[in-house]
Amino acid sequence: MTAAHHSTDPQPDSAGPTTPHLTVVPALHPPLRGPAVALVDPTTPPPRPPHRPGPRPAPEGVRTRRPDLFGPAWSLRADLPDPRTAGRLLLTTVLEALAGRRPLTQVQKLTAPGVHAALVAGRRPAWCTGGSAPLVLGPVHVCEPVDGVAEVSAVARRAGRAHAVAARLEGIDGRWRCTALSIG
Repeated sequence: MTAAHHSTDPQPDSAGPTTPHLTVVPALHPPLRGPAVALVDPTTPPPRPPHRPGPRPAPEGVRTRRPDLFGPAWSLRADLPDPRTAGRLLLTTVLEALAGRRPLTQVQKLTAPGVHAALVAGRRPAWCTGGSAPLVLGPVHVCEPVDGVAEVSAVARRAGRAHAVAARLEGIDGRWRCTALSIG
């Protein structure tokens, strides 16, 4: 046997560039045979998301309400009050209404119809209704993801326990209106 080493891999040459080496790996599955199977029926229309009635964004730069448009209109952030103040008012009013300290009708002007209907028909959290300890709402945190939308959150404390509350506010007709509410 000679001292020369024989290998199938190319040895890198220090004088020139290395050439790439391609290794063929067999597939784990056999290739498909036969006609292709359509996963989507082309005759069936695509599913549509459920209709969510509500305001439509105003054209860019339009801040006034046009008489030929019906229904609520989006408001720009410049036309709306401070979302932190509106969020605190909303969260306090909702928690007091759920605790039975004020009527739920007072929440109606602050919420969208769907949110108000859910509050009237839904279960009330036991921590809201039970006990006579005062309900304390902590600092309200605000995030504004897009113009005319604010997401507020806070921690409500009662009898030594902490509970998260959050709401989505949308600027509609020059005021904030709650379109989603979560009480933990």
